[in-house]
Amino acid sequence: MKTYSAKPEEVERKWYLIDAENQVLGRLASQVASILKGKHKPIYTPHVDTGDHVIVINAEKIRLTGNKLQGKKYVRHSGYIGGIKTVTAGELLNRHPERLIKSAVRGMIPHNRLGRKMIKKLRVYAGDQHPHQAQMPETLELKY
Repeated sequence: MKTYSAKPEEVERKWYLIDAENQVLGRLASQVASILKGKHKPIYTPHVDTGDHVIVINAEKIRLTGNKLQGKKYVRHSGYIGGIKTVTAGELLNRHPERLIKSAVRGMIPHNRLGRKMIKKLRVYAGDQHPHQAQMPETLELKY
């Protein structure tokens, strides 16, 4: 018996809609990353992007446990001397809640060309409206 290896042209992609209201950030991000990778499919192949598209709504209503709203810091650098900027998770949740979820998911997928291709299939929206009705996304209830 030979091992099956999926080919990129054979992969059928579906669209999933996930509501982030009252979901814990890390648990949501790990399941979204798994769907983006395609690990929920029997044809999963590590070196081929077999994942599906994911739409996350209500990003502004995500939960963080413990003291992460004040304690967790996101750091970026402009490239110039003294150009380091830090922002707490609470500030990021107030200003750009989409970035909070996208950053958590990006940390859980491969950091290479394949991962950059996977992250493009993630769409995050702060409210409960999204412009992807034409794709007929399937509502997905997360379990953990």
